[in-house]
Amino acid sequence: MAATIRRRLQRGAASTAVAALVLAALTASQAPAATEAAAARKQKPAPPADTPIDGGSTYFTDRPPLHRTAPPREEHRTGQGTALGTGPAEAGLPATVLAAYKKAASAVDASDPGCRLPWQLLAGIGKVESGQARGGAVDAEGTTLQPILGPQLNGNGFARITDTDGGRYDGDLTHDRAVGPMQFIPSTWSNGGLDGSGWGADGNGDGKKDPNNVFDAALAAGRYLCAGDRDLSVQDDLDRAILGYNHSEDYLRTVLSWYTFYRHGTHEVPDGRGVLPVHRGGAGKSGGDSTGSAHHDHGSDAPGRKPGKGGSGTGKPGKPGKGQHNHPGKPGGSGTGDTPGGTGTPKPKPTPETPTPETPTGPARLTALERAGDKDLSATAGTEFAASPRVRAKDAAGKPVAGAPVRFALPPSTGARFPGDATTVTVTTGKDGLATAPTLRAGDKAGAFTIRATAVGRTAPAVAFGATVKARPAPKADKLARTSDKELTATAGQAFAEDAVEVEATYQGKIAAGAAVTATMVTDDPKKPVENTKGPYFKDPEATGDDKDEPVRTLTGLTTDANGLLKLPKIYTDRHAGTFLLRLTTADGAVLTVKLKVAAPAGS
Repeated sequence: MAATIRRRLQRGAASTAVAALVLAALTASQAPAATEAAAARKQKPAPPADTPIDGGSTYFTDRPPLHRTAPPREEHRTGQGTALGTGPAEAGLPATVLAAYKKAASAVDASDPGCRLPWQLLAGIGKVESGQARGGAVDAEGTTLQPILGPQLNGNGFARITDTDGGRYDGDLTHDRAVGPMQFIPSTWSNGGLDGSGWGADGNGDGKKDPNNVFDAALAAGRYLCAGDRDLSVQDDLDRAILGYNHSEDYLRTVLSWYTFYRHGTHEVPDGRGVLPVHRGGAGKSGGDSTGSAHHDHGSDAPGRKPGKGGSGTGKPGKPGKGQHNHPGKPGGSGTGDTPGGTGTPKPKPTPETPTPETPTGPARLTALERAGDKDLSATAGTEFAASPRVRAKDAAGKPVAGAPVRFALPPSTGARFPGDATTVTVTTGKDGLATAPTLRAGDKAGAFTIRATAVGRTAPAVAFGATVKARPAPKADKLARTSDKELTATAGQAFAEDAVEVEATYQGKIAAGAAVTATMVTDDPKKPVENTKGPYFKDPEATGDDKDEPVRTLTGLTTDANGLLKLPKIYTDRHAGTFLLRLTTADGAVLTVKLKVAAPAGS
């Protein structure tokens, strides 16, 4: 939910009276006095925008497990705190998404070392915003396989932002929507950056700034978090950076809980196998969890923080505010509990919870995959399949399940490939429960193979698709003609000029590319010409040793190029002089006879 760009209040410069004014301003739903109070403070440079990156949209409220029942083995840890072995499922980060976070943190560290951006903070925000790009449902370049869009920002429970990008990023021509793994709204991606060109970034070096690409989005988010000369190793700056992404104490605690969890160790999992969060909240006029989903606070799970008396920090201390929207970008405190506008840590008053069983929702309800679309798939070698594998995810009641990741896999032996030369892709089901694989391209090898679709993280039976690649039909050619009318001559014992014979093949008057041609030196018998045993000849290009100079008077497997042209290999002569015939034929009945004149050596 991306970030709203807030002004950064200089640490230590705020008096208690001013802090109280700021809290009162927030409680009064962005009263003008809040801006005036903030203006009275000394400030460092801050991003010049007041609109939340996702317009105050919803976010995932799931929390990490309280206890690590199976921590990664210490000897498998890397220097960056990432375990290569196994651990809690929630600690598994999809490979491409994890790489994007680390690359972004490294790039920001190189350009702004004073910020001290940890990649685990990007992971915490990515978890809350999009469930790590829907469990890592991205292609090899890091672009999401299906768009990740927030709700329409039409003012109904969210900010009202009319279309700013002509639907370029979000496909909506009336209003904006938050887009991609880090949920940027188009206007923030394209405008409002420190240089006036927006926060969009090119994180994977492909020359494009795409909010749907996790490398681009992670780098943009990292630069945003570091704006205003922040030092994220300082708790106050860390809090302010996160609150700038979404001004909600509940959002702050949720992100910090995942940030802390990831700092204790993570491990890499294949793309598409990340644990998907279930509960959404944080939107609506209450400023809290508008879905009523279960929300469990596991206590002091944020570094250097203790839980306050209650509430999400959007209303009066200890009570949720009414009529509040998320308005990051407005000055205000980032403290918890009863400390107005500050970073204090009041003594916690525990409120014991009684866990209650939850009804599975979203992908957790998936019990079966069923085939949809064509029965079998077929394509000609080197072409795209007309239809793609398609399945529908269902729950126990037979109803479609949305948001479930489905993996389509090809056998290694086939030459068929998904985009990006991939043999596996993961696609998330839509509202109708359907998941359709990307366009599949057949290889050059003919034959049959099986495509398997499996539900990621679920035990539903796999679905198999039969696929057949048909041999490419031989191009037709019904006419052959020389491209030159120059007489072909040579002296006995010598060779004709290089590329002396060039022909053009056509079929029904059009260029015949790839047409097969046979070349044979023949006798001049008009009734039944046969292969000649003397006169001009070719050499076998694949022969070696003593055989490389052996005469070859028939060549097969010759094919015309993309322009329908064919240049014959070099033609040699023996000691015989005279006029000889070269006959060129195609399977479609085209015949061309070429005269080769061989003169006797001078003085013979």
